Amino acid sequence: MPIPLEDNFADIIGKAQRGLKLSDSALAARAGLPVEAVQRLCAGSFDAAAACLVAPPLGLNPRALLEMGQNEYAPTPIGPFDGLAQFNTVFGDMTVNAYLVWEPTTRDAAVFDTGGDCTAIIEQMHSLGLTLRIIFLTHTHGDHIFDLDRLRHLTGAPAFVSSREPLEGAESIEPGREFSLGSLRVGTRLTWGHSRGGMTYVVTGLGRPVAVVGDALFAGSMGGGSVSYEDALRTDLEEIFSLPDDTILCPGHGPMTSVAEEREHNPFFATRP
Repeated sequence: MPIPLEDNFADIIGKAQRGLKLSDSALAARAGLPVEAVQRLCAGSFDAAAACLVAPPLGLNPRALLEMGQNEYAPTPIGPFDGLAQFNTVFGDMTVNAYLVWEPTTRDAAVFDTGGDCTAIIEQMHSLGLTLRIIFLTHTHGDHIFDLDRLRHLTGAPAFVSSREPLEGAESIEPGREFSLGSLRVGTRLTWGHSRGGMTYVVTGLGRPVAVVGDALFAGSMGGGSVSYEDALRTDLEEIFSLPDDTILCPGHGPMTSVAEEREHNPFFATRP
């Protein structure tokens, strides 16, 4: 079953509104709407005309927001891709993603985050004859690192995390550091704002570039900029949207997507009116 989008139109409006610190009344005034119309949108009652009016003061693309409100956007499924697997596990009342990347010739592998349960990751590594060489953490929120100790214990693989979010059991690294995994290369980019040390890992050497973005970006949305909304937007643009259009994006929640699709359909970043 396909993984649903992490956010709906009301989630998107709410993230932008909180990020810009706009009250319902302030947003209504800027949009030229009654405050009740804004409150209905925020409560999940979609109105296309109202959505088009609130989008500009929120810095959102009106066309892309309409697509989300009318359930017209879902990223094209990535499909089978040699060297990449996504794992979607339950954590409390939500689901969270982890990823397995491997070098098809040497069978050396890396895991990105652990999700709520690393059992399926271990099973797939065994079935494919992979050896886990390294664990990368996009950030240290509990849903992303819940099974880290178990994964480390079972595999002996070292873990790495941003120096901005030091974590016991993981080595702190600075953005810009590069790693090798057989013929693959893994670069590190700071994409912070949702968390203080959010890290995006860019893997090259497979059939397409792969960027594991954690909660910096979702299909059709982005992580909440609870630390810094401004820096979340800025670093996403600088570090993720500067990647090639065919780059596969692997978010911490929701389905995989691509730079091209998010440039077209993500209300926070869409470039076409």
